[in-house]
Amino acid sequence: MRRVLPLKVALASLMIAACVTINVYFPAAAADQAADQVINKITGGSDAKGGTTTPPQSYVAPADEPNILVAAFGAALDALVPAAYAQGADSLNVSSPAITRITASMTQRFGELKKFFDSGAIGLTKDGNVDVRDLNAVALPDRATVKRLVAEDNADRAQLYAEIAKANNHPDWEADVRKSFARRWVQTGAQPGWYYQDDGGAWKQK
Repeated sequence: MRRVLPLKVALASLMIAACVTINVYFPAAAADQAADQVINKITGGSDAKGGTTTPPQSYVAPADEPNILVAAFGAALDALVPAAYAQGADSLNVSSPAITRITASMTQRFGELKKFFDSGAIGLTKDGNVDVRDLNAVALPDRATVKRLVAEDNADRAQLYAEIAKANNHPDWEADVRKSFARRWVQTGAQPGWYYQDDGGAWKQK
């Protein structure tokens, strides 16, 4: 009895500390993978159908740890830790109704935007958007169309980044999601010859 009581106190202290000190860090690798998945759907890339992801792993007490209190602590901790923390290391949710709707809208528009990416009239910006790079590369009758398409796509992009953060229970991740997409649009979405901005905002050709 004397040995069990200190263990109970220690476990209770650990549970309280866990509730206070657990920090949910932005899962950059998972965000890059999610960005690639979404971008490939929009552009019709090689992974457009989506890849396999490792399911979140729950806490399991070691087989050589028979103490029921330890097992109970593990189960309680699993319930206390936010779902985003549990899945963060493996994947991000990019399949909410809002994300699906936005992705479909961008996919439909991409067919119109592609020819302007190909001509160098538009390019990918450093903040995950699209911008007009050279309006002179666009025929006069098409200039209003290009500006409209760019504005519509940027509106969808802003919503997409916000909805991905929201779908993973972390609206505060929006800026980080945007940064991941900004990188992956260049690495995954851009085709050779397309223009993109470097970190200083200068246009470069892939």
